[in-house]
Formats: sequence, C-alpha cells, structure tokens
Amino acid sequence: MKEVVFSPNKNKIEEVPYYKPIAKEVEVFTHSYKQKLPFLLKGPTGTGKSRFIEYIAHELGKELITVSCHEETSSTDLIGRYIIKGAETTWIDGPLTIAVKNGAILYLDEIAEARPDVIVAIHSLTDHRRELFIDKLGKTIRAHKDFMLVASFNPGYQRGFKELKPSTRQRFVAVSFDYPEAKIETEILVNETSIKESDAKKLVNIANKIRNLTELGLTETVSTRLLVDAAKLIESGLPKRLAVHVAVVEPLTDDLEVIKALKDLCDLMI
Repeated sequence: MKEVVFSPNKNKIEEVPYYKPIAKEVEVFTHSYKQKLPFLLKGPTGTGKSRFIEYIAHELGKELITVSCHEETSSTDLIGRYIIKGAETTWIDGPLTIAVKNGAILYLDEIAEARPDVIVAIHSLTDHRRELFIDKLGKTIRAHKDFMLVASFNPGYQRGFKELKPSTRQRFVAVSFDYPEAKIETEILVNETSIKESDAKKLVNIANKIRNLTELGLTETVSTRLLVDAAKLIESGLPKRLAVHVAVVEPLTDDLEVIKALKDLCDLMI
C-alpha cells in the first residue's frame, strides 16, 4: 500500500482579492486565527463570505483549500480514500487531511448541505484536541499548528430544512454577513467592474427596492454577486435593462407573474 503525499502551498492566492470590510470581521478573524479557533461565516448567498475568506487567506499568506459542500459530500470525500493503481492499492489524502497536515485553511462552503458524517468527522478538530482520526488507516493525525477550519452557512435558506445543530454551532466563532449599506455596495461594484458610479448607484437602488419587497415570497433576494454580474454586462456594452433582466430578475424566480412585476420595476428604475 502506497500513500500519496501532497506538497503544501499549491493553493496560495497570488492576486489580491478585492474585499471591502463592512464591520469588524477582519479583526475578529485575525484574532481567531491566532488562537486557532474554528470560524463560521453566516449569511445569505452572495454577501461576500467566500470572497472574504479568499482575502483573509491572502493577507495571512496561507494556503486556502475550498470544498463546496452538497448533499452527496461525505466524510470520505474530505478525509481520503484508497484507489487501485495497477497492481497496488494507493491511499489518496482528501482536502481535509491535506489541510490538517500542511497547516492550510480549510473552507467548507455551505457546510449544512453536507452529509451528517462530515460533521462527525470534523468534531475532534473543532475542540481542544485538534485531531483527525482516519478510520481506514487506523491513524490519528494531530493538526499542524497553522491549520484552521472555516465553514459557511446560510441560515435563511436552510431554516426548516437543514440546520446546524447547536452542539456544532457552539464549536465555532461566528460572524454574520449581510448586504452592505448602499455606499459600500456601490463602491464594490465600481471596484469590481469599473462601471460608472451613477450606474452602480442605480443597480444598488434596484437591489434595495427588491430586498424590501417581502410580499413577493422570494426564496433568495438580490445578492451583491448578482449586481456585480449585471454591472459586468453593462460595462461590456449590453443594454442596461436587458443586463438587469438577465442578471438580476431571471435568476431570482421562475414565477412568470413575479418576473413581470420585477422587470417592470427595474425598467422604471433604470
């Protein structure tokens, strides 16, 4: 049996990701990292959770390993598995094991989507033990001193469907993310896409108007990510109304009446 060893730092982020702090999240994360406390990012989709962790990993000069969790994500996917190569069996480390060994930041995006055995697998890494038990190898690995576990969670979307248990939540330092105030969101659009400030303000006004229309019953509302997409299309030359329709309105819903209502609203505001 052969064990494959991965070299560290292959996932370091070389370019500086643009991120605009909106509260004390950078300061809180920095102190949590020093104390090696697991970190939970809470908030709606498209509010900058993934961008934040990319930014902070770059600032710290640390390797970042990201796993986008879904309903089929299992502990085996994270820890590793045996594969057959020719006549021999080889063990391949999973992203969690690589991060634990190399001292990387492991980011579990939408952790509540993963199977329950994933939560069980990380429990011993989120308390004083900081250990990973690999059942298939019969090994317990002590986490590298620089290892840090970060997860994200969308409470609004998951409520009543898949939620993190209190026993899991209380293992993390947690910070809530939300949509930035209008001035900051406008600045983000301008920096991300080079769109005119006047057009960026219009997009932000549209977003805030839709965010307040709770009677529409939207599962998710307009994220900053959708606004960035619309701004990119406008900046590339697509007509503004069409750009807003395809990048903001259509992704929000499949209900034809709601689409029409949102389109009319956006057309007026553009």
